[in-house]
Amino acid sequence: MTLHKPKARFMFETLDQIEEDIRKSLAEAASNRRSPMHTPVVGTPDADVRMMVLRGWDARAGTLRLHTDARSAKVAQIGDGARVGLLFHDPDARIQIRAKGQGRILTDGAQVEAAWAASSEYARRCYLAVAAPGSAVDAPTSGLPPQVEGIRPSEEQLLPARENFALLMVEVDAFDWLLLAHDGHRRAQFVRDGAGWQGVWVVP
Repeated sequence: MTLHKPKARFMFETLDQIEEDIRKSLAEAASNRRSPMHTPVVGTPDADVRMMVLRGWDARAGTLRLHTDARSAKVAQIGDGARVGLLFHDPDARIQIRAKGQGRILTDGAQVEAAWAASSEYARRCYLAVAAPGSAVDAPTSGLPPQVEGIRPSEEQLLPARENFALLMVEVDAFDWLLLAHDGHRRAQFVRDGAGWQGVWVVP
């Protein structure tokens, strides 16, 4: 899949064009690990931020999917519902997309099982960490058991990891899109309006 090239300001003279760019950018970010928007910055209610990997984008539902360790602090903070913010940035295209929405943590169900099954062995290996993310240790460590560090684990070795796997689903209700251009920036905001989006131009 090709990546976005730098975008000229004249490409974005209508709100429809910008809305389409948001949809395409997030679709590419979710499916292409080389996309600069593949690893957005995610903010949680405790004012903490971290980079995460975007795993899915449902344009029709306006839902973003990310994976996380069920033992992490953000999982307890978000639970069944909390506000979450995401920042996507493409420095070459000079485009920034901010998203806000309602976050939910899922640990069981068909959607979780499908995401787990679709993940690579190396991705699932992360959830074999012997302690929760952020746990204090005496020396630098990956947190992984010695028998799986540096190798591609077997399905049998990965069995204990499943209970530590969770989805962070964000139902987006607002986007803020910004293009930086030397001859004049462009900025627009969108709010969820039923099954669609209502956009307005704003001053950059």
